[in-house]
Amino acid sequence: MSLKIRLSRGGAKKRPFYRVVVADSRMPRDGRFIEKLGTFDPLKAKEDAARLVLDVEKAKEWIAKGAQPTDRVTRLLDDLGVLKREARNNPEKAKPKKKAQERAAAAAKAAEAAA
Repeated sequence: MSLKIRLSRGGAKKRPFYRVVVADSRMPRDGRFIEKLGTFDPLKAKEDAARLVLDVEKAKEWIAKGAQPTDRVTRLLDDLGVLKREARNNPEKAKPKKKAQERAAAAAKAAEAAA
């Protein structure tokens, strides 16, 4: 059984509110969970203490037991200093696509011809 520490959405339409929960990875996003660790309210200011309310000790215990936090939860835990998140680097994604490369080559050729 693979465990995930993830966000479970609540709140109304266009007014998200999340619970930080430990759940079986096979369960639906808002479905059955094992334990609630805290809450996350993205609509509050980043400096607001009530934006993220989390039981850090329980989170550490679940991580020690093998629960894998999702990307967003890893970011939240990194902000609290519980977990270290590696910076992502994907240089292939930053490269221009085929049409942009063709336009750049055509512009370079036109500039060379004008000079």
